[in-house]
Amino acid sequence: MKFEIYKFKEVTSTNDIAVNLIKEKKKVTGCVYSDSQTKGRGTKGKKWISLKGNLFTSLFFPLKDKYPPFNEFSIINPILIADVIKKFCNDKNITLKYPNDVFLNGKKICGVLQELIVMEDRKFLIIGIGLNIISNPNIEKKYKATNILSETKSAPEIKEIIDLIILSYERFFMELESYNFIKFRKKAELMSLN
Repeated sequence: MKFEIYKFKEVTSTNDIAVNLIKEKKKVTGCVYSDSQTKGRGTKGKKWISLKGNLFTSLFFPLKDKYPPFNEFSIINPILIADVIKKFCNDKNITLKYPNDVFLNGKKICGVLQELIVMEDRKFLIIGIGLNIISNPNIEKKYKATNILSETKSAPEIKEIIDLIILSYERFFMELESYNFIKFRKKAELMSLN
């Protein structure tokens, strides 16, 4: 599977663009990213604060019969994304907060939003990823937020992160024959913040 890249200056949300590419442009797989989002979404209708200089991206692909089901991707996605983040924060403590958050040193650094759409009897999975690279919102909740720059004193290029995310998904689909959900679930449990 190859992901064609679609780059934008500003969008409502990268997931919205992914839906449009599937429904209107009849695209099957792709990766959308944008410099900014005006209506970024989190889970359960929450707003994702989209500060410029951070990563806003969505990958999309059809859920074929031989692929893991939708619910297993809720474990697969955060692990694949956490593995990419580790490349830039390798000596830091990366954990997962179910169902869709990646934490670094006990602070939220990334959110993953899964959406399923059906188009002409085909199911498509859209994976929205928001990653704090150079800044983060000030959240007054149980958990604080952070960003890669604050934690590591260096900020990777957005395109470098996109390329690594795409590579990790392409590798995942190339190695599908050896896929084992129990291994992913155990890894998620070991990394769990909950």
